[in-house]
Amino acid sequence: MRRFLLRLVFVLTLPAILLAVWWAASDSSTDVYWPPLRTILKTFPDVWTVERLRTDAVPSILRLSAGYATAALVGVALGTVIGSYRRVRAVCEPVLEFLRAVPPPVLVPVIMLFAGIGHTMKILVIAIGCVWPILLNTVEGVRAVDSVMAETARSYGVTGLARLRHVVLPSASPQIFAGLRQALSIGIILMVISEMFAASNGLGFTVVQFQRGFAIPDMWTGILVLGLLGFLLSVVFQLVERRVLGWYHGLRATTRRSR
Repeated sequence: MRRFLLRLVFVLTLPAILLAVWWAASDSSTDVYWPPLRTILKTFPDVWTVERLRTDAVPSILRLSAGYATAALVGVALGTVIGSYRRVRAVCEPVLEFLRAVPPPVLVPVIMLFAGIGHTMKILVIAIGCVWPILLNTVEGVRAVDSVMAETARSYGVTGLARLRHVVLPSASPQIFAGLRQALSIGIILMVISEMFAASNGLGFTVVQFQRGFAIPDMWTGILVLGLLGFLLSVVFQLVERRVLGWYHGLRATTRRSR
């Protein structure tokens, strides 16, 4: 319990300091675009009611979840295949390097031509942007599978799906989760960008509407909601990562103690 409380203090100290600095720096502000933090916080409960969260935040989270899950499935599957076979990697590598260099927001108008302006377009934008860090990290993780472990599995007749499940994916999982973590932050950014194009709901749409209507304190509350959403998703991701990679973190802790 004491360790948890100390960790909680460490986590909350910097945000508390930043909020205090923001409060002090903006307290006497008369700039319409830079309202005092107390005004923003006072506006927050009036803007983000349960109904608004249901109509704007929930659709955004569902789109993000669908795009992120699609990117995870495609990225891990393709990355495993590409990382496992040298010839496949040699053929795909130039194309992958070209495609990942194209910023996903640039593709929004193109995707709109094929997928329309509905939910499908927004999910595709998120998926296309998130897939690259997952795919490339999976490729590197699969390539880095310990050769001794691979040979041992082969000598014991562990091949095919059994080898993939018990050797390749566990060995590559730390690298895969590194890609998943990168993709999560990218997904939140693309969620907002996709909702700024021909949308009728969502957090990105709402923030833009506030900005266009010169409801500046309301706009700042939307930015705070996006920050809180990113923080909560990061906490959930860390909990999942610790559970799935418990063996890896335990091994690292043991290695550090033995040095």
